[in-house]
Amino acid sequence: MPETLSTGWDIGGAHLKVAQAEAGGRLVMALQVPCRLWLGMAELTNALKNVRDRLLPSNRHGVTMTGELTDLFADRAEGVARLSEAMEQAFGGADLKIYAGPQGFLPPSKAAANWRAVASANWHASARLVAARHRSALFIDAGSTTTDIVPVRNGHVDAVGYTDNERLVSDELVYSGATRTPVMAIADRVPFEGQSQRLMAEHFATTADVYRLTGELPDDADQLPTADGRGKTAEDSARRLARVLGRDLDSAPMDAWRRLAAYLAERQRQSLHAAIDRVLSRGGLDDAPIVGAGIGRFLVRALAARWGRRYADFADLIDGDFQTREWAARCAPAAATAILALDE
Repeated sequence: MPETLSTGWDIGGAHLKVAQAEAGGRLVMALQVPCRLWLGMAELTNALKNVRDRLLPSNRHGVTMTGELTDLFADRAEGVARLSEAMEQAFGGADLKIYAGPQGFLPPSKAAANWRAVASANWHASARLVAARHRSALFIDAGSTTTDIVPVRNGHVDAVGYTDNERLVSDELVYSGATRTPVMAIADRVPFEGQSQRLMAEHFATTADVYRLTGELPDDADQLPTADGRGKTAEDSARRLARVLGRDLDSAPMDAWRRLAAYLAERQRQSLHAAIDRVLSRGGLDDAPIVGAGIGRFLVRALAARWGRRYADFADLIDGDFQTREWAARCAPAAATAILALDE
């Protein structure tokens, strides 16, 4: 197996992401598949089977994760240990390393003892790659579930927080994403047909429905089942939004549901804008570009425009063909881990 090819993995709670890089850092593949880890470890086993036939032969693997946070595990320490063990079993005999942020890569046998460094460190891998390309930047990865807001200063990751808790406190992590966030987490009251009304606090609709109706969501961005298990047309999404209001689809015209979606999209943007404002208020990034990654890069572009900032796409930091770079931008931690692992 060629030692000049490395494979980067990002084990999330809802998706498995993988990328492969050859010597020099050129990406040769990147993809994402569903992996609803809260349903059990079989989800990871099946996701790995799903992608292994699509991989080029590689003996070098780097792994980062956020899936340890799912309630499948009693705590994050158990999650790190079990996910590391699962990858070691899947790739027995390979040069497999677990990403531990500033500590670099660790052998799986040391991951459990260093779980605090390993847990949810995927954002750090992406930001390290950005820091290698931009001396100063604000890196924003808007994924399906969360948004990372990471300052890069003087060619280094300059985050205030590291753990999920610390990053939530510092607003460098916002639990709001482009497809999986329930509408009830964006607003508790909306204007509709000239009135202001409360929303039902039920998982009836998500941001995927919102952005399908605004026309911003890429067709292949939403890989998981919908909240009601039904279709992914604009009408299906409007029907789910109507349910959040205690209504049925035919109680209002489609234009009304699209206006509601636009309002909810704006509320999410305002929330992210406030978090960015706090991070930028620390100073030192006055002329720095905003570097966007994730399935919700359309959100990052819009936010950069609000700030009057130059937008730089994560895909443009990667060498490879167009399709590979596009998916590398959507799977930034996996792509970054693959590139970083080349130096191990």
